[in-house]
Amino acid sequence: MHNPSVKTRFAPSPTGEIHLGNLRTALFNALYARREQGTFLLRIENTDAERSKQEFEQALMDDLRWLGLDWQEGPDAGGSHGPYHQSARSEIYARYYRSLEAEGACYPCFCGETHLKLARKAQRAAGQPPKYPGTCANLSAEEIQKKLAEGGKPTLRFRVPSGQTIEFEDFARGTQRFSSDEIGDFIIRRSDGTPSFFFTNAIDDALMGVSHVLRGEDHLTNTPRQLMILEALNLSAPAYGHLSLLVGPDGSPLSKRHGSQSVRQLREAGYLPAGILNYLARLGHKFDADHYLGLPELAEHFDLARLGRAPARFDDAQLRYWQKEAVVAASSAELVDWFCQSAQGQQLPAGWSAQRIQGLIDVVRDNIELPSDVGEWLHRLSADILEINEPERAVVQGAGEAFFNAALLQLDAGPDGFKSFAKAVGQAAGVKGKQLFMPLRIALTGMAHGPEMVRVWDWLGQDCCRTRLQAALKLCVDGAQSHAETV
Repeated sequence: MHNPSVKTRFAPSPTGEIHLGNLRTALFNALYARREQGTFLLRIENTDAERSKQEFEQALMDDLRWLGLDWQEGPDAGGSHGPYHQSARSEIYARYYRSLEAEGACYPCFCGETHLKLARKAQRAAGQPPKYPGTCANLSAEEIQKKLAEGGKPTLRFRVPSGQTIEFEDFARGTQRFSSDEIGDFIIRRSDGTPSFFFTNAIDDALMGVSHVLRGEDHLTNTPRQLMILEALNLSAPAYGHLSLLVGPDGSPLSKRHGSQSVRQLREAGYLPAGILNYLARLGHKFDADHYLGLPELAEHFDLARLGRAPARFDDAQLRYWQKEAVVAASSAELVDWFCQSAQGQQLPAGWSAQRIQGLIDVVRDNIELPSDVGEWLHRLSADILEINEPERAVVQGAGEAFFNAALLQLDAGPDGFKSFAKAVGQAAGVKGKQLFMPLRIALTGMAHGPEMVRVWDWLGQDCCRTRLQAALKLCVDGAQSHAETV
């Protein structure tokens, strides 16, 4: 049953590609809305006209859709609280600026950056928290007009009430308290007339009926400012939860140097949506289930009470683990599309049908994570000449000529499968275990580890197996001759 009382939102600024930190924020909001059968809202915060780009906006919406994080309200989805681009909401913000001005809750500030820097330096030297000193808080109407006439371009500052405690219950971090005396009057409109984040973000959440805001803990100190704005305007505030930040293995904020990639880069590398979502859902949130979950199950098991407070450490190995789980969970048809749409799939040999590609994937699916792995196995299981590198070459030569002569004789006997073939070779050559299976695997695949040999055998066919066993025999002969020449 749809629960209209729950509405979450994702409010990105389209100034670049969406990365894992922002994506996790979007995911948690989408999961909670889905769990409660509420509404997931997308709002584009594009008041920074210089940095906001249409191509970034389109890319982030494409990324969200590719991941299955569809929004029920916002751009392309419609709704009764639009417009959903902040650049189109200027008149709305102007109305609330006028309301605050009429109540004396804000004032123009003509202080330049040099004055503000000196004030902050003096406060730090005195052991005080840096905040606006209130220089322009009590300018008379005549003084304001004079400064305007002189060409002054003021910012607009919110007048923070003194002696108050701003308290709220953070559903991720517990009770939070802030003293208004440590905050200082803050800017809600810049000198160029553009609105500040504090203002537009709070106003839009209230007007759009957002009930729950999950965002990064770097926004925690913004919350008391926004609560004061909403109280001054008699607007309802959402419940806030501040998520632990994503950090790299060294504990510093996650960045490119830790291997962090944008969603586009992960998509191009061949990561599956389910793999990315299963990993991110567990960064800063604990699930009862440690196994792979589809999006509906991730939402079902998502619980605000299970949000963690400690920094969530990004681990590329864990991302690859969940990617592997997503590959295992995918259908063969899905993996065929996945591979064919990749860069490696575009380089398939001519004449490969979807059925043949599926056959290959069915052979190697337990040993692949990315399309590049499929491409590697495609080469190994289809190449006319199999490359065997050290130390695998040494294993083949160590098995010796007699071993591969025996293997070729047993192949000529027409075994009905790999198991019977390997058993016969072992009996004829007098070997078993690793000494039996490792040389056969390397001779047929070039690798010491890989897919089940029963599948490989059926895929290669006996003619190809014969060619590869003959090549292994030649490698033994050449190795013996080379050794004899050096003795």
